[in-house]
Amino acid sequence: MDDILRDDPMDTLKLLDSTAPITHVDFGIPAAVLAEMTHRCPLQCPYCSNPVELERSSVELSTEEWKKVMTELAEIGVLQFHFSGGEPTVRKDIVELVKHARAVGLYTNLITSAVMLTEAKVKELADAGLDHAQVSFQGAESGVADRIAGFKDAHKKKLQAAQWIKEAGLPLTVNAVMHRQNLHQLPDIIEMAVAIGASRLEVANVQYYGWALKNRAALMPTVEQLDATTKLVEESRDRLKGKLVIDYVIPDYYAERPKKCMGGWGRQFFNISPSGKVLPCHAAESITGLEFDSVRGNKSIAWIWQNSDAFQKYRGTGWMPEPCKSCDFREIDWGGCRCQAFALTGDAGNTDPACHLSPLHDKIFKLAQTEAATDVREFKYRNYANATPKAEVN
Repeated sequence: MDDILRDDPMDTLKLLDSTAPITHVDFGIPAAVLAEMTHRCPLQCPYCSNPVELERSSVELSTEEWKKVMTELAEIGVLQFHFSGGEPTVRKDIVELVKHARAVGLYTNLITSAVMLTEAKVKELADAGLDHAQVSFQGAESGVADRIAGFKDAHKKKLQAAQWIKEAGLPLTVNAVMHRQNLHQLPDIIEMAVAIGASRLEVANVQYYGWALKNRAALMPTVEQLDATTKLVEESRDRLKGKLVIDYVIPDYYAERPKKCMGGWGRQFFNISPSGKVLPCHAAESITGLEFDSVRGNKSIAWIWQNSDAFQKYRGTGWMPEPCKSCDFREIDWGGCRCQAFALTGDAGNTDPACHLSPLHDKIFKLAQTEAATDVREFKYRNYANATPKAEVN
């Protein structure tokens, strides 16, 4: 049960159709829900997946509102609740919320930068019933990692937090978001994951939405880097089989076919924003023109999942244009990523340019090669009210 959310999650529809106790919906209730507890975060990662326009703390769901959400999710058959952000541990009620999630029967996973954790807080979370922790790492050592995070001593704090997590008896996953400026450290990141006792490592190349799009030229890997990475991951999987599970997500710009993004729009996944908006994916708000229902409204979460316009918009295959409409893979990749289609073509209903059948595929492949060959290294940080000094380029 300590599997993490991935772009291509396991299809759990048959299981969920038989376990949802209150409502039957045509697409099944997802096994897992990603809860963005807040957009507040001490880090300034240049590939941040949160929206370009962040939600302020003043609009965040209250403790009681989040408890109500958790109770409703458990009642309709959701199995896992992933505490995410921003940084979820900035919320003073995080221990109370974990305790409530456990009380209603939800499996709990904390997705954290870990820089705000203390030994006492980790123990509190474990005692409250936390089942699993995922810690993000930006590199294998402080020089690279702290510059990417835009936060002094971030790497040191993460290593210490990982030790506390293991001492508390919690399973640990290492999330490593990879790009041109840290891929050379992947061999050491893999060894680090083993050394700190992680059971899983997610090697996720940057996906270019939101803030990452602003930094694409500084992040895009070369084809040679990608080939070397793929070879390294395959070799490491064989060498560490039974010791470390390694998940791998390649950059879409170099793909031949689009990924089964979130298991298909509105099929296997939803997340909840800090203010309570129910979204088909974490980047869905980047698509202008879509309206998202909120848990603060008068509609149940199950109704929103099944009937809301935003979830129906790109669900299934009826919305597809050619060549998707007649493609043999239309019920395998479900048209790829709608957010990427919007970001690169201006229309979320277009074929995902990651697909080789898209008329724009060659263009984005060449764009990736061109940007990967640049010497751009400086990042555009969010720079929250200048709270963190701009990291120097080495």
